Amino acid sequence: MTALMLLDLHESFSWFVIFANGLAGLWALLAHKFPGLRSRALWWYTGLAQLTVFVQVAFGVALVNREKLEFPAFHAFYGFVGIMAVAIIYSYRNQMRHKLYLLYGLGGLFLMGLGIRALLVGQT
Repeated sequence: MTALMLLDLHESFSWFVIFANGLAGLWALLAHKFPGLRSRALWWYTGLAQLTVFVQVAFGVALVNREKLEFPAFHAFYGFVGIMAVAIIYSYRNQMRHKLYLLYGLGGLFLMGLGIRALLVGQT
């Protein structure tokens, strides 16, 4: 895969990460309010949405290590904060089981915000 193709993939996939996590967060927040929206599909979707953060960071790491591209200041920081946020959200699932939908709802929106911020910082 050429550097330009990988860069295009990294840029395009960022929108998928943003929308997937935003939708997962919104769904979980609505499920917190409306129990009828609670389903196993929500958890599968949330897991896949959070997995996109790891895939996106892997694309970025490949660009830096393989293609020797430099990234703007703080761009990589937001990616790694996203990975840490997924880990923190997951680690609080037992302590917050009475507010689990709220945890994953706000967590999904936080991941969406990190993606937006990384995208904006990456354009400069």
